Amino acid sequence: MSNTSLRNRRTLSTSAVALTTAGLMALGLGAASAHVTVAPASTTEDGYSQLTFSVPNESETAATNKLEVQLPTEQPFTSVRVRPVEGWTAEVVTGTLPEPVTTADGATLTEAPLSVVWTAEPGAEISQQEYQTFSISVGRLPEAGTTVVLPATQSYTDGDVVEWDDEVVEGAEEPEKPAPSFLTTAAVEGEDGHGAHGAAAETPEAIDAEPAAASTDTGSASAVGWIGLVAGLLGLAAGATALVRTRRQA
Repeated sequence: MSNTSLRNRRTLSTSAVALTTAGLMALGLGAASAHVTVAPASTTEDGYSQLTFSVPNESETAATNKLEVQLPTEQPFTSVRVRPVEGWTAEVVTGTLPEPVTTADGATLTEAPLSVVWTAEPGAEISQQEYQTFSISVGRLPEAGTTVVLPATQSYTDGDVVEWDDEVVEGAEEPEKPAPSFLTTAAVEGEDGHGAHGAAAETPEAIDAEPAAASTDTGSASAVGWIGLVAGLLGLAAGATALVRTRRQA
């Protein structure tokens, strides 16, 4: 084989490794990127549910020290309870509704929980490459087929504020800062109420007694992100090794 053919072959091999590395890096970084999301333990209408928010730190220079979640006002929750998070204080903000709301049992509501605010104590902030979960139990959920939108505001120690409030439209491209949301479902006879789409819990106390099942899902998503990132780094190392070998052989 001529020297020219050999060099061309080495060049093609190195290019292929570089393209593979770039693809793996893109996969890894894409998987590791995340938004503020919500995972409901139950979505059944007229029931109670635990909602778990997963909050990643996406800043390279600052830490997340505050999270505020807006609650629905057109069909407000009449019960909101907060699961304690070590190092964070939580406040359920109650206020006047934009308009009075009549509940299914005929009661008229003029006030309701409007938001939940979590604030980090010094040293408990969410730092780089970290995420935290925050859970609340709420009820009752609106009728089946309702999209419950929960806009979130994430604040950083450098003063930066990120609004996760873009509307998500089915069938359209995901917006840059989607608001956490979920769809309520109808009750299905015979379900035990412990799955993500199970029958509604009867009381807030029942929610409090259940483990944070939704946290397992967010943790799994985070693990997938880290696996992708590791794969990308391994691909980069392989590409560098191949390039060094090619230059030595040349």
